Amino acid sequence: MIFEQLFDTKSSTYTYIISSGKGREALIIDPVIEHSDEYIKILENLDLKLVKVLDTHIHADHISGLNELNKRTNCTRIMGEKSKSEVVDIKLKDNENLNIENIKLKAIYTPGHTDCSYCYLMDDRVFTGDTLLINGTGRTDFQSGSPLDAYDSLFNKVLKLPEKTLVYPAHDYNGKKNSTIENEKNNNPRLQVSSKEEYAEIMNNLNLSNPKMMDIAVPANLKGLTLNQI
Repeated sequence: MIFEQLFDTKSSTYTYIISSGKGREALIIDPVIEHSDEYIKILENLDLKLVKVLDTHIHADHISGLNELNKRTNCTRIMGEKSKSEVVDIKLKDNENLNIENIKLKAIYTPGHTDCSYCYLMDDRVFTGDTLLINGTGRTDFQSGSPLDAYDSLFNKVLKLPEKTLVYPAHDYNGKKNSTIENEKNNNPRLQVSSKEEYAEIMNNLNLSNPKMMDIAVPANLKGLTLNQI
C-alpha cells in the first residue's frame, strides 16, 4: 500500500495520499490548495490516478484543494452528507463506504467540532479530521459546533474502535504524526472526564482566538474556490 502523510506548516494540516500500489487508483484526504502542484507531482512519480478527493469537514484554517484537484484531474469530490459545500459530487452517509481500487473507508458521522465533521475508518487506522487530535480534540465554538455532540462522537463512536487502531488527525501542532485509540483514551487530557457536562465545561472555557484564515477559508471552501479564484 502507498500511504503518504504530508504537512502544511502554515495551517499545521495533514494531508494523506492513499493507494493500494503503484500504477493504481488513489485517494487524497484533506488537501491544502497551495500544495496542489506537490500532490500532482507525487501522483505522477508513483504513476497513480487520482480518482477521489475527500475533506473530513469544512475547514476554517486553510482553503481546501478539493476543487482545484478536481479541475486538474477530474477526480470525484467527496464529503459527508451533512456538508454544505456547493461543489461536492458524492455525499457519504453515516456508515457508508468509500471505495477505490482494493481500499475501503467507512464514513463515521462525528459532529461536534463542526456539524459536518466525519471520521473515516480504513482497516487498522482512522482519519479523525478535527474530531480527535493527538493529545487534544477539535474546538467546538464555531461552525455549528457543539461540545455535547463532540462528547457523544468521541466517547460513543471514535473511542469505541479497537484500541490498537491508529489515529491520523487532520492537524497537529506539536510534530506528532499519529497515535492510537488506546493512547488517546489513556493520555489525552481532554478525554479524562467523567461526564458530558464536564467535557462541555472544558470546551466552553478554552477562550481561543478564531483561526486567522477563518473569514476567507470558510466561504472559499463552501464555494469550492480554485487557485485562479483566490
